Amino acid sequence: MEKLAIFREYDIRGIYNQDLTQKNVIKIGFLLGEELKKRGGKTLGVGYDARVHSPIIFDWLCSGINASGITAYNLGQIPTPVGYFSLYTSFEGLSLDGNVMITGSHNPPEYNGFKITLLKQPFFGEDIYKLEQDFYQLQTPKAKIQALQKLNVLEKYIDFLTQEFKHLKGLEIPINLDCGNGIAGIGIAEILKRLELNFTGLYLDPNGTFPNHHPDPSEEKNLKDLKNLVTKKGGIGFAFDGDGDRLALIKGEKVYKGDELAIIFAQKIPNPIIIGEVKCSSNMFESINKIGKAIMSKTGHSNLKVKLKETGAHLAFEVSGHIFFNDRYFGFDDATYAALRILELIKEDGLEFDKILQTLPKLYSTDEMKLQTTEEKKFQIMQELKESLKNPPKDFPEIVEIIDIDGLRMIFKEGWGLIRASNTTPMLVTRFEAKTKAAKDAYQNALLSLIKKD
Repeated sequence: MEKLAIFREYDIRGIYNQDLTQKNVIKIGFLLGEELKKRGGKTLGVGYDARVHSPIIFDWLCSGINASGITAYNLGQIPTPVGYFSLYTSFEGLSLDGNVMITGSHNPPEYNGFKITLLKQPFFGEDIYKLEQDFYQLQTPKAKIQALQKLNVLEKYIDFLTQEFKHLKGLEIPINLDCGNGIAGIGIAEILKRLELNFTGLYLDPNGTFPNHHPDPSEEKNLKDLKNLVTKKGGIGFAFDGDGDRLALIKGEKVYKGDELAIIFAQKIPNPIIIGEVKCSSNMFESINKIGKAIMSKTGHSNLKVKLKETGAHLAFEVSGHIFFNDRYFGFDDATYAALRILELIKEDGLEFDKILQTLPKLYSTDEMKLQTTEEKKFQIMQELKESLKNPPKDFPEIVEIIDIDGLRMIFKEGWGLIRASNTTPMLVTRFEAKTKAAKDAYQNALLSLIKKD
């Protein structure tokens, strides 16, 4: 069998009926069931996002799970964080041992995949690569589609957050939402209604064809409608990705990146321990280290969840809007919960909740930039770049330090540049930052030209 490119660092992801065929999905479900049995588990809750083929993949996956002897339960159409939440609640005495979310996240509509949690631990990295090895050795199990018991975890989640944030009642600022026809709208809108808050919503209804814009709030072009709404209504805006685990915040003309939110939240926690990924600004690490401890980590929602538990940190952040609260929550990335925590800051400090950002040194930075390559070449390019940096060109900017926990983050005298291979797409991901625009451009040009030479 030809090797598939669906087994990724953080999850399993591919194109429906091309990579994710009925036979392939049944095999994956069976192997996940076998793995959960090895770990002592018996029950697995499965939920799915708004994509039109998610219910079909759900049937295939659950038939494979049940064929393994594990009991699968139907969590229905829910945001990914609600699937995670299902492991921290019970259903009339029943507790789930694992969760699989069927989601393509922010990928185009033809994509889908699986985000997997077993015994409250993310299933990723070596776990997925071991499953991949077993996948090619396994004959398709005999499996049949059957009706599953439905567990209403969405209602439990809404009740929980409504109770946790009941003190937000009375907050009068306009709240603007853009759910991009992803799945987040079925949670956040109902919670805000129950809290009696004033909100206006765009594209709240799930539609897996994403007819209005792509549900990726890290892309500026996808925030145009929400920005216009915030300009018209005032207050703040929240944009959600396709499966509801990433958030963008808009106030006025400004879009807040995850590392900026990290700085704001850190001020509210005594002796904060905050984790940031390698793409985070040096302002984040330096400002947090003055009042607590900042930890640099590999990119990826699974990596950050594990790091959060290992270190006992309060929060973890990705620039792209994955925000993980270990403080008063369960340590997984949840855009709805993060939005409610931001509203909490606003109730306490008003719309000036972000004043600390105005005191930080002025830095010039690029957004996350992606360079197209192939799955085969991206890691080869990174290895060649690493070798080139051992003996860079004479006119290359002086390197103070190279941090290689995830790709290469080159520290220069006035800033830094990052180049890393994406673990989810055939891309190289870059970001650059410096004290002056000239320095930022110089670092960017020098590193990108080195890649082109390679």
